[in-house]
Amino acid sequence: MARKSPEVNAGSMADIAFLLLIFFLVTTTIETDSGINRKLPPMEELIDPPVIKERNIFTVVVNKNNMILVEEKLMDLSEVRSAAVKFLDNGGGVGEEACEYCEGDKDRSSSDNPEKAIISLKNDRETDYKVYISVQNELVAAYNQLRDREFLKLYPNERMSFVEANKKYSDPRTSVKVKADLKPKLDVIKKMFPQKLSEAEPNKS
Repeated sequence: MARKSPEVNAGSMADIAFLLLIFFLVTTTIETDSGINRKLPPMEELIDPPVIKERNIFTVVVNKNNMILVEEKLMDLSEVRSAAVKFLDNGGGVGEEACEYCEGDKDRSSSDNPEKAIISLKNDRETDYKVYISVQNELVAAYNQLRDREFLKLYPNERMSFVEANKKYSDPRTSVKVKADLKPKLDVIKKMFPQKLSEAEPNKS
């Protein structure tokens, strides 16, 4: 007489598969590309647009060969930040346009003060995205370098840089009291060195 093999109880297999599915859905992380963190200014109707002096514009161009031209001069990526800092911190203005806290060369052929200074970034449509972002990061870092300097100078008791303070302010875990204390200090520094980074329409090849 042939012996019957014992049957496997598969009644709970569906439940186990369902639990495994839930487990993987909860624990799996999906990588997403993060864009550039930029807050666009509100649209304003300017009847008489302000006249911008040429010396207050710092032009940076990245061509289709990924070559960086700063003020029409070829420059390496490692030099872009220091060149931007020199321009922003120049303080060449006199009278009402003078900058008391600038530590630059006071060159009359360069920017009058940080409030007037504008950095213009332009790229070609064939520019590598990685190069474009690297140049942009260096320009933003120039602003942060100067903001860090002034923040440490004005608020030494905070024992942190502007970048660290701004990050702490943006952290949702930071208490309302700490945010209320940091906000006016951050606003002062942002007013001293406002980030005026203009991105022009890319050139068509």
